[in-house]
Amino acid sequence: MKPNKFIALLFIANLSFGQYQTTGKIKKVSQNGLHEIVLSPEIRSYSKQDLSDIRIFDSKGKEIPYFIQSNNTVSSHTFEEYSILSKTVYSKKSTSIIIAIPPNQHNNKISLFIANSDVDKKYSISGSDNQKEWFGISDEQTLYNLNSPSETSVIKTISYPLSTYHYIKIDFDDQKTLPVNVLKVGNFNTQLQKNALQEITPKKSVTTEIPSEKETQIQVIFDTPQVINQISFEILKPTYYKRTAILYKKTKRKVKRKSQLFEEEIVSFDLNSNTKNTFTFPEIFEKEFFIKIENDDNQPLSFSKIKYYQKPVSIVADLNADENYILKTENKNLPEPQYDLSNFKNNITDLSPTTVYDVQQQNRAKNQTENKSFWQQPWFMWLCILLGAVTILFFTASLVKDLKRKN
Repeated sequence: MKPNKFIALLFIANLSFGQYQTTGKIKKVSQNGLHEIVLSPEIRSYSKQDLSDIRIFDSKGKEIPYFIQSNNTVSSHTFEEYSILSKTVYSKKSTSIIIAIPPNQHNNKISLFIANSDVDKKYSISGSDNQKEWFGISDEQTLYNLNSPSETSVIKTISYPLSTYHYIKIDFDDQKTLPVNVLKVGNFNTQLQKNALQEITPKKSVTTEIPSEKETQIQVIFDTPQVINQISFEILKPTYYKRTAILYKKTKRKVKRKSQLFEEEIVSFDLNSNTKNTFTFPEIFEKEFFIKIENDDNQPLSFSKIKYYQKPVSIVADLNADENYILKTENKNLPEPQYDLSNFKNNITDLSPTTVYDVQQQNRAKNQTENKSFWQQPWFMWLCILLGAVTILFFTASLVKDLKRKN
């Protein structure tokens, strides 16, 4: 029984070291459907650079599919209400609603504000230019989830083939269920605008002048590794300048079995009084880096401010209004997830925003190390490794003895 206990102990230890170190709660959504969850710089700093260790779970621990999108643009929505010309109820048969579409407008979807109802409702759509002749557009469709736990109505957007009809008629099937109350109809117009970058503030920034090298060195330190996509320099003086700047990090290399520090260049650029001195890079993911400015025989530059930015990134997931979700990350052993939803990212446009709050990081503070459970301590890991080695030797010795006895 002892070897079995050793194996169980090793298994538990492996599970503990593969756990997520960072969690955050996703703000509750008001309606079911696809939602855009904006990732804060804090979440991104704890995750892998490609964000492949992020997972979403519901209250039952079920994993929720998602895909990642870069927010180069942000969408704003305005609602344009359409006129309901008539609403006719045929008792225990159907309800017909005729809607006027604004002139010269191509249309392939319409949004309905429906009072809460605990039914599934089948409907058909037809179109007309004179309200006399009606032509079929879509048939035998169904509306689901017509109730909200927090609002008195729900918004349902129905899609149909592109048309230019001046009037749209929706016929609801009331044979098995009572009519639904359509409060208003219309369309959400989406406008795309360039999204603002998120500013990140370093924990520490130290500027040092090195006269012997005729250069200025700026050391930048963050609490955790951060994604940097843009740096902006605000320079007070001199009036005219043109300096080469090199952004680099210090890395260790072994030279003749000895570790030495080297300056590894990441990117270089020119600071020039004729430009805005804002530089955009593909991506930098570092906790600490340096900026070296070559002054030659000139006086050092005087900075009023240096700002660091990152491009916003969000994840898109299908969330329910009556559910609590948690986001987990910082598990470096996880591979990139494979979800079906990612195959349809180009087809998805209408998204409702939500955010992550109450972010908790298990090993954030140094003093937390002293309060860790024994199984989280480094000595316990090494003990498990030692026990594993002893277990393997025990089984090997037993196997050798058995073979000798048989021979």
